Amino acid sequence: MKREEIEMIASLSRLKISEEEISDVTEQLDKFLVYVENLKSIDTEKIEPTTYALPIQNVFRKDEVKKSLTQEEALSNAPLSEDGYFKVPRVLEA
Repeated sequence: MKREEIEMIASLSRLKISEEEISDVTEQLDKFLVYVENLKSIDTEKIEPTTYALPIQNVFRKDEVKKSLTQEEALSNAPLSEDGYFKVPRVLEA
């Protein structure tokens, strides 16, 4: 890339690039553009489009009915309980 192109891109992007950074940015963009050109040369005609790079699988367990805690068991470790419910400090004023 040319210096003028870098300055124009920086201006359009509203970026301030110092004189020292222009040569670094030019080199980095050149490398990136060469990489993109290399990607264009790859034959992807027989490659099926995918959404994910790796195969995915459902990691959820089966939805099965299982025994749950009784009310007493659920409240057994609660610091406070009242009338079969968890009791917590008031958060909102009445």
